[in-house]
Amino acid sequence: MRTIVMKRRAVALLGVGVLALSACAGAGEGGAPSGGGASDGGSDAGGDTAPASDRTEVGALSPRIVLAHDGGITTLDSADGSTLSSEDVEGYVRLNPAGDGRHVAVSASDTITMYDTGLLAQGHGDHFHYYVQDPALTDLSLDAPMPGHVVPHGDRTALFADGSGEITVIDPSALGEGDLGVLEETSTADPHHGVAVPLSDGGLLTTQGTEEARSTVQVLDADGNVTAETDDCPGVHGEAAAQSTESGDVISLGCENGPVIYRDGEFHKVAIEGDYQRSGNQKGHEDSPIVLADHKVQADPAGGAEHPTEIALIDTRDDTMSTVDLGSPYWFRSLDRGPDGEALVLTADGELNILDPDTGEMLHEVPVTGEWTEPENWQEPGPMLDVADGTAFVVDPAAQTLTMVDVASGEIYRELDLPVVPHEIQVTTGTASGEYEVAPGADDGAGAGDAASDDAASDGGGEHEDHEDHEDHEGHEHEGHDHGSGDGEHEGHEH
Repeated sequence: MRTIVMKRRAVALLGVGVLALSACAGAGEGGAPSGGGASDGGSDAGGDTAPASDRTEVGALSPRIVLAHDGGITTLDSADGSTLSSEDVEGYVRLNPAGDGRHVAVSASDTITMYDTGLLAQGHGDHFHYYVQDPALTDLSLDAPMPGHVVPHGDRTALFADGSGEITVIDPSALGEGDLGVLEETSTADPHHGVAVPLSDGGLLTTQGTEEARSTVQVLDADGNVTAETDDCPGVHGEAAAQSTESGDVISLGCENGPVIYRDGEFHKVAIEGDYQRSGNQKGHEDSPIVLADHKVQADPAGGAEHPTEIALIDTRDDTMSTVDLGSPYWFRSLDRGPDGEALVLTADGELNILDPDTGEMLHEVPVTGEWTEPENWQEPGPMLDVADGTAFVVDPAAQTLTMVDVASGEIYRELDLPVVPHEIQVTTGTASGEYEVAPGADDGAGAGDAASDDAASDGGGEHEDHEDHEDHEGHEHEGHDHGSGDGEHEGHEH
């Protein structure tokens, strides 16, 4: 098998804002979906959660923007900002990627429910077919008292219930077949605001603690045996997967005395200056050994919340950490990673900062919002971003706008007015990863998608040459992994 690497940035050669890979060129194959695609983050090929008659085959997929707001969920087409669906949901709504690139895990009112964004990329031999259907809240739901972190990693996704300590591990590729795909159900010794990360060898990394304190992280093998453990992570919160080693997964976690890293089957402590350092929000990238994190150094900040201007770059290879001062504060919804591992930070001066994670060098500073201050309550709407398809989707709730920025060039190429004032965002593309397997003997020049892929493989991802084509198309902490905030305290949850 020959693997064609289709990085999001390479799509710019075809028109950024649409996901256009190799389309079916053979006659007589019809539009019937079959086969499956291979990916690192869940299956790119899903089955039906709606009758095939309700779907439409298209030549390319345009990312869909899912917004959580007071009263429910609204989904927009990124090409023109049109509203595709609006669902009423009771309670405060949280959004997390489900792991298949198509579904979003919706946390609200002690349940986690899968939301189908209606984008389907179906493998069909040496090419893919693309379908769209109306977004819809499915009946795939899990009881989860005080629903917490949802963490996709590899081809599995872990869902954590803070109120019970229950951990449910699912196969996200089953969601398209109308099945929750439960693989494993386990629990921690006591309920707490924790997290679990599925590991590629079939094991599971999980926290242990209580509602009063938590400082333990364990790694369990596929049989549930503890193979590694550390108790040196007080206030453990915030996790990110970095580039793996030959021995397996590398996971970084935030503590209140400096991060801890799981690597090569053992835990390693990152040395810090002083007694207190907290990185409760972390963002990793599978091709980067560097983890982007917030950097808080005040154990008892004035006013109850620290507003740092420095971010941390954690090197998981040698357990070190460097900092970069951005000169303006940020909050927990400010961090993300670009398609080539770029470190993205949205600061209160209204700029999207795009940095080289290896050097800390500023690559682009893009004005995207008005000046802002962090909301007093983490649940309130504030500026935020999500990265998909090589694009940073930046929301300014005060202006009720969304700005799309090409991460590679730092150029703004589209702005949308929003019909709602959102407090969370998730963008889906229909695929869990940018990698597709093409059968031996496939014509390398048969489709534009293949040409773009080959360019990406040869030049490290393909650069966006221009953007005219864009027009075509204390209690719980809710921090790391898109699940919470900095240190703004609120009843029952810390940030």
